[in-house]
Parts: sequence; structure tokens; C-alpha cells
Amino acid sequence: MDDIVLRPFRPDDAPWLVERHGTLYAQDEGFDHTFGPLVARILDEFIADHDPKREQGWIAERAGERLGSIFCVALGENTAKLRLFLLVPEARGLGLGRRLLVACMRFARQAGYREMALWTHESHRAACALYRANGWQLMESKPVHSFGVDLVEQSWKIQL
Repeated sequence: MDDIVLRPFRPDDAPWLVERHGTLYAQDEGFDHTFGPLVARILDEFIADHDPKREQGWIAERAGERLGSIFCVALGENTAKLRLFLLVPEARGLGLGRRLLVACMRFARQAGYREMALWTHESHRAACALYRANGWQLMESKPVHSFGVDLVEQSWKIQL
């Protein structure tokens, strides 16, 4: 894993992130065509007006090949939101998810946030186990119908 670098997100990463999210969530979760445009909108907003002192995105890369992403964005004055956490299948099980999560949380602390929040789905078992192992607490769990499928949406938080 020493050959994997975490570098800042660049706008030219956006098409890859939209495609990977759309394709992988369709394959793994059965999400419909509405998910990709949501990812595109999140990225467009980040590119247009993020505050680099308080918001950051990272791309995990090995030999120029993108393997994953994670973003820290402002949810409020004291709360950061974790977004767009993704690992391609071939990068799973290497400890890269933990490395991305720790980097994101470290940035949030250094930016002055007191807590972080995230929303995910119960079916993301590996990610949920990672959150729990790193001190996150499940705050709410509720059934929803999103992206063409029935899901159990979860809200998680951590005090920094």
C-alpha cells in the first residue's frame, strides 16, 4: 500500500467519480440512473464554491490509476460532512478505506470542526464497520426508497 498516494481532488477527476459511483452503485446496489446526476451535482457545487481551508477532497491513486475518493465539506460552522467515500473493488481489503477516513477526519479536526456527520446505507457493511471501529456512532436508521430501490438509510456522527 506504500505505492498508493492520497492527492487533492482536481476538477478533471469529476467525470471519473460520477462514472464510478453510477456504475458501481448500479452493480452492487441496483441503483437506477438518478444516482450519477446526484454525484455530478455534488461535485459541481464543490468545484464552484468550496472553501479550501474548510473543505477538501482526496483521490487515492496508484501509478496514475484512481482507486477511491473521500470528501470533507462544511455542514455547519462546527460540523463537517463526509461525502463521496468510494473504493473501487480492486482496492478493497487493503486498508485504504481506513487511510482515507483517517485523513478526512484529521483534516476536519485541523480545520476546526468539532464533529463530523455522514449518511450512508445499511448495506454498506464494510464501511459501517469501519466507521464504528473509528469511533463513529450510528444516530438514526430508517427505511427509504431512493434511487429506485428500498434501502435502510443511516446517519452517523463522531465528536472530533
